[in-house]
Amino acid sequence: MSIWKRKPLNLLLEEASESEKGLKKTLTASGLTALGVGAIIGAGLFSITGIAAATNAGPAITISFLVAALGCIFAGLCYAEFSSMIPVAGSAYTYSFATMGEFVAWVIGWDLVLEYAVGAATVSISWSRYLGKFLGGYGIHIDDAYMLSPFEGGIINIPAVIIVMIMSLVLMRGTKESAFVNGLIVMLKVTVVLVFIALGWQYIRPENYTPYIPENTGTFGEFGFSGIIRAAAIVFFAYIGFDAVSTAAQEAKNPKRDMPIGILLSLGICTLLYILFAHVMTGVINYQAFAGTDGIAPVAIAIDAMGHADASGMITPAYPWLNNAILLAILAGYASVILVMLMGQSRVFFSMSKDGLMPKVFSEVHPKFRTPAKNNLLFMVLVSVFAAFVPARVVGEMTSIGTLFAFILVCIGVLIMRKKMPEAPRAFRTPLVPLVPILGIAVCLFMMVFLPLDTWIRLIVWMMIGFDLYLFYGMKNSFLNKGGFTEKSFKFVSASGIGMVIALIIVAIVHHQTAEIDDTGLYYFSLVFAMLHALIYLFTYKKKTA
Repeated sequence: MSIWKRKPLNLLLEEASESEKGLKKTLTASGLTALGVGAIIGAGLFSITGIAAATNAGPAITISFLVAALGCIFAGLCYAEFSSMIPVAGSAYTYSFATMGEFVAWVIGWDLVLEYAVGAATVSISWSRYLGKFLGGYGIHIDDAYMLSPFEGGIINIPAVIIVMIMSLVLMRGTKESAFVNGLIVMLKVTVVLVFIALGWQYIRPENYTPYIPENTGTFGEFGFSGIIRAAAIVFFAYIGFDAVSTAAQEAKNPKRDMPIGILLSLGICTLLYILFAHVMTGVINYQAFAGTDGIAPVAIAIDAMGHADASGMITPAYPWLNNAILLAILAGYASVILVMLMGQSRVFFSMSKDGLMPKVFSEVHPKFRTPAKNNLLFMVLVSVFAAFVPARVVGEMTSIGTLFAFILVCIGVLIMRKKMPEAPRAFRTPLVPLVPILGIAVCLFMMVFLPLDTWIRLIVWMMIGFDLYLFYGMKNSFLNKGGFTEKSFKFVSASGIGMVIALIIVAIVHHQTAEIDDTGLYYFSLVFAMLHALIYLFTYKKKTA
């Protein structure tokens, strides 16, 4: 058996038809669109936008959103074709399994776990900052020690942990109930966005757009053209909502018709709102105001700047009654983002477990709620740890690189599927193939290159951990290959692992030589981790060739 063996399309469709014992089919086109909008709006608008504007793009953050949207449109069209062909839980993992084989499916599945887990953590951290702003309006102040990670001067981010736990428990209760809660929150959230744009537009100060593209500081990625592209790569994770829609395909009533609608409509709605919102946000106050720890909650800063300045330059907010109302709506909106990301992650793990690549316990469905409750419980713990102890910048950039990598593989998958299965039924066909998939690959890869090197280090480390699991568990328990892999397959996986070891060493050395901050800990961790895994992969390679 081979690691390149593809999962037959008819087998995938059989899995999709399993409704009695599998996941419950409750989602319509409107529900899927709401899921997408729920995931998209919030993560980008209400969190990382401020940091990206303050440190990378300035007012040109709107251009960054356009660049990111361009990659999303190309990838979204490819996702729409796949989701109409293969309406099975698992998103890009499932698509890769059908087109490029088990090994690539494992790689992308493990990558998606990273994408959704750290994405949920990022949003929960921002939720914590907004909660502090909201409670502060009523004279309640939580010590920063319990709202910041140790790397940001705190001890533990307790509010972030609490919201992750609550949303995980909602997911365990049921998909229908989760979608209903999400739908209500999405309506509230869209209303807030529209109100923010409408009220804030009149307080835009043209001087805040000068210069629209701040001059590069001399450091790559800090303003100028490189800053715009780096900001696009950073905020890209804000668009993973339509990706999360595709993970719920097995729970859609009519996936072949409704999945493309949900993906493309949610992407289109949110792209427009993103650009308008970012334009107002950087117009009412100078982008430099979003620097620092409060930059993870930029809307609160912008709201305080919506008013007229007195003779001393002090600004009195024009809508003080609205401030806390909007903050409350944002808190609710953030909850829906976390909900959808946790749902997406659990469904990917569910699919990997069904294929024998993860322990069987993660594909067990609760007898009453018919949800992967044990799966949800595991990631409630893991995401809570991320949210409690890891800085927002780090987890945000990790989400972006994971998302971009997933999108590239989906675009490649469409090219392969068109060649190998041209006659397979498709309710939706990506237009202008091969141009659209190739452009999607190019734009996403372009943005990945502009991400900081420490983000690449973390991605490689995560993928090497995934290789460990695949070598010592997945290859032994694969249902498709029944554990009977050829010597050539083991050699290839081990050799790929050795390649990642070399890549990790090179990136770590380059980062260490160019970093402007002390990275001694990350540097030596990378080298030790690489050397340890070099021994593991060499041992495995020799064992299988002996």
